[in-house]
Amino acid sequence: MNETAGGLITLQGAAPSSARMIRGLVGVAALSGLVIALVYQLTLPTITAKKAKRLREAVFEVVPDAKRVMTFELGEDGTFSPLVGEDEKSVRIYAGYDEEDTLLGVAIEARGQGYQDVIKVLYGYSPKKASIVGMKVLESKETPGLGDKIAKDPDFQANFKDLDVQLAVDGTRLKHPIETVKKGSALENWQIDAITGATISSNAIGKLLNESAQERVPQIARDLTRLEGRK
Repeated sequence: MNETAGGLITLQGAAPSSARMIRGLVGVAALSGLVIALVYQLTLPTITAKKAKRLREAVFEVVPDAKRVMTFELGEDGTFSPLVGEDEKSVRIYAGYDEEDTLLGVAIEARGQGYQDVIKVLYGYSPKKASIVGMKVLESKETPGLGDKIAKDPDFQANFKDLDVQLAVDGTRLKHPIETVKKGSALENWQIDAITGATISSNAIGKLLNESAQERVPQIARDLTRLEGRK
């Protein structure tokens, strides 16, 4: 405590200086960042392994009867070759084979904007049937009880047992774009029956499948002999 010439009394050292407070906050922030980074590095291998396991299980779900899976990556020349290494940025597809190494189908990853966030799916394409034969939602934050039905509603999942993705005559695009229609109004086998009350999420699935299939199906068709193991 200190008395000034005018008789006023001031308090000395009653509050910490601004500089000291800032240094303390910076130290806490730095320590918190270090802890978060350390935890992330320690848990990353486990997270990666779990994602890889879930993806592999999904491949067998969307390519029915497959017994063996081989991963291919898309090269700059537009052809597929067996994946070598772990390039996270590479475009991959997963070819499923039976006991006699006959190609049954190809699993393809696709993603697109949903109602809440990005939706990531894996779908199975059968070159022999020229159709999508399965679809599995890998990641979704859609509204519980509504949008999240894209992952578990049996009627909606039935859309992807034999969804037409035939190629046009020129082989560069789908003959009929995949489209989502109001529930109960699908008349063609390239149409998806939406989920009542979850139109945006249903449309998101139709859109991302169409965009992906328009690109990947022609690529696979051009390189089918390689995937079949005949080249």
